[in-house]
Amino acid sequence: NDALVTGLARQVNARFAWDCYRRLLQMFGDVVLGISHEEFEQELSAVKRAAGAKFDIELTAGHLEELVGHYKAVYARSGKVLPQDPWEQLRMAVDAVFGSWNIPRAVKYREINKITGLKGTAVNVQAMVYGNVNNSSGTGVLFTRNPANGTNELYGEFLINAQGE
Repeated sequence: NDALVTGLARQVNARFAWDCYRRLLQMFGDVVLGISHEEFEQELSAVKRAAGAKFDIELTAGHLEELVGHYKAVYARSGKVLPQDPWEQLRMAVDAVFGSWNIPRAVKYREINKITGLKGTAVNVQAMVYGNVNNSSGTGVLFTRNPANGTNELYGEFLINAQGE
């Protein structure tokens, strides 16, 4: 939220803090509040163009702080607000997961994959691990089977100084 981003910037670094905040605004707006993902992508693309950046990682703390302002404008145009209370954000996020059970995309996914007899979905709440702090952090995924063909082999990939979604 607005207060926490400045404290996080002091404790870790400003770029990391503003990157986390813009990601929160984008994901919460899209997944929880139903604001079009494309609206956030347009703002991100505009800031990257103006900064001469090809990749998100090339944006500075100043660029990301500017982007947060643009994202807040997206919220305002949509008539939505990000709650400043993290517990309210959590409650709303959990409600959004439970509410997603019967959306057409979820129903179609279960139908395509012949998943039947389930009564609902679950929510796991866990501590966040940040991969975008610096070049000593990263994000990745590892499977015990190759997800493309099911072969019983380890399969994985990772990115340095990046945050998974």
